[in-house]
Amino acid sequence: MFLFFTLPIFTSNVVAQSDTTKKLDEVRVSSSLIPQRQSATPIQSITSADFKRTSSYSLADAIKNFSGVSIKDYGGIGGLKTVSVRSLGANNTAVLYNGIQLNDAQNGQIDLSKFNLYNVEEVLLYNAQPAELLQTARAYASASVLAVKTIRPVYDSKKNSGMILGIKGGSFGLFNPYLQWKQSFSKHWGLVINSNVQQADGRYKYHESRDGSDTLAIRRNGDVHIQQADGGLYWVKSDSNKFNILFNFYNSKRGLPGPVVYYAAPTSQRLQNTDFFLQSGYLHRYKNSVSLLFNAKYAHSYVRYLDTGVYNTSGFIDEHYRQNDFYFSGAVSYDIVSNWKISYSSDADISNLKSDVYQYAFPTRTSLFNVLATDFNAGKWRLQANLLNTYIHDEVKSGVAADSRSAFTPAVIATFKPFIGQNLLFRAYYKRTFRNTTFAEQYYYAVVPRPLRPEYTNQYNLGAAYTKSFAGIIDFVNISADAYYNHVKDKISYIPTRSPETPSVVNLGKVDIKGIDVVLKTGFKTIDNWKGVLSVNYTYQQALDVTNRTDLYYLEQIPYTPKQTLALNAGFTRKQFGIYYNEIFSSSRYQNSNNVPEYYLPGYSVSDASLVYNFIAVSKPVMLSVEVNNLFNKSYAVINSYPMPGRSYRLTFQITI
Repeated sequence: MFLFFTLPIFTSNVVAQSDTTKKLDEVRVSSSLIPQRQSATPIQSITSADFKRTSSYSLADAIKNFSGVSIKDYGGIGGLKTVSVRSLGANNTAVLYNGIQLNDAQNGQIDLSKFNLYNVEEVLLYNAQPAELLQTARAYASASVLAVKTIRPVYDSKKNSGMILGIKGGSFGLFNPYLQWKQSFSKHWGLVINSNVQQADGRYKYHESRDGSDTLAIRRNGDVHIQQADGGLYWVKSDSNKFNILFNFYNSKRGLPGPVVYYAAPTSQRLQNTDFFLQSGYLHRYKNSVSLLFNAKYAHSYVRYLDTGVYNTSGFIDEHYRQNDFYFSGAVSYDIVSNWKISYSSDADISNLKSDVYQYAFPTRTSLFNVLATDFNAGKWRLQANLLNTYIHDEVKSGVAADSRSAFTPAVIATFKPFIGQNLLFRAYYKRTFRNTTFAEQYYYAVVPRPLRPEYTNQYNLGAAYTKSFAGIIDFVNISADAYYNHVKDKISYIPTRSPETPSVVNLGKVDIKGIDVVLKTGFKTIDNWKGVLSVNYTYQQALDVTNRTDLYYLEQIPYTPKQTLALNAGFTRKQFGIYYNEIFSSSRYQNSNNVPEYYLPGYSVSDASLVYNFIAVSKPVMLSVEVNNLFNKSYAVINSYPMPGRSYRLTFQITI
């Protein structure tokens, strides 16, 4: 918090400096399949132009092809979807929305199905952390970072406005109209507003043969009713002086299909969410190489969980949760010399949670993050390092609060370019991360205090990246390969108890994760003005429990971790036509730490295809698309007893006015 008290004094000496920087012309990127940006840590990206290419509907779909990524999908259009990167779990992946982290103090996991792609410009996945020094301190705190950047307005002194109207429809009763409005008030001010409504019955057929009946059943209680709105007001004087204020509203009522249990009635679980957040950011880069970044955010979340099919004394479960989150961040960077930069960031977050759960603690958590970072460029070598301090303090209204915790976690990153002017890069990093318990892990049905320890992870990465552009048939080639080793200590895990309503949470022990990520992207030209794109993402992972040599599951693969995954995407475009094919392969895995046949889950391969046609109607750009998901109607499940849909369709009509 030292930063907030010293910045007013510090900036009084620099604010008088005139801003002589010039605004750069805006550059629009039409596809992520271009020579990939090279980064000190592995980075993967996808832009809005490529969402149709990968048949992406939600944020989870957009990143499903990334190397090292595992999407836990509980099935259906309203099913929970979380991301795990390099087998470290969803709690170790930070999700940034325009630079500010989305926070769920209750569960620590962000449901990616709640975020549509209508307002998204680009999605980036960073292993370790983004390379930019001037960022929030929380961006340094996680093992990986998923950054979502939304669409910005076009600034025009003529006060132009534009609107996109569209509608999606398809299988499972999907009805999804959407709208986007862009308005420029001047060459400095602009506005973007998005809204959409989503309704679907969520019913789909699935094939189930494990009970010996070889039946075709219908998945029920997967209906969704969603209303969303988001937008932002932007002010840009130059690339070095800008401000924004953003809002996001999400309201949903949906059924939770639950696991398939033989000879049992469908689940009656319902979930209601009402989420709202307001955030603001200000950036100023001064002539004397000082840069300042301020961010603030308020978020409110309401959750109601209802299950009317419970055999308890009341005959149902009806739980309500209300979470408030207040967040403030300040960062300063300074160029000591042209090739040496330093920065300091300080964040404060206050979260509280109220609930009507039995004997709930009503916790309030204060989290402080402070980080010192440096970036030194010495010709062929580039070195980065940072030291983060995390301080957590809990207070409760009933029961016993968890102990306050403080941890220092470092990171060291190095890159080497052996040939000046050539796009061959070698990179390596070490990073240590600290994950504290969530409110659910620490306090949910904690009849007695839970003596849980924080989870620590040591990450090691060694890799290389190469980019080359060509003037012939091949446009470009991007290829990267990274080998990594993660060691997790005191992994926080749920274990089953006699009552599923009152789980137990423990520190299980140690996990060793070894893997290789390989990414290949290329673009090429064919005859008759056809253009082709191809991307291949491969991951090999060995994630073993190494807690105790006497355990039955010692040196066995941790649950839901396939050893191999492969994502293939190919497409051809010509003038206004585009045709694309996407396939994801996952090898077999186990639903339990004990890798025995009864817990075995077979591998699967799922294919999607899409056709896009752009044309002009009444002087207005129009886009039509047809998407077929699970093209070959494969039966599979990502999570045991949560069957995924078979073949389904989506149709989209969109006009820009």
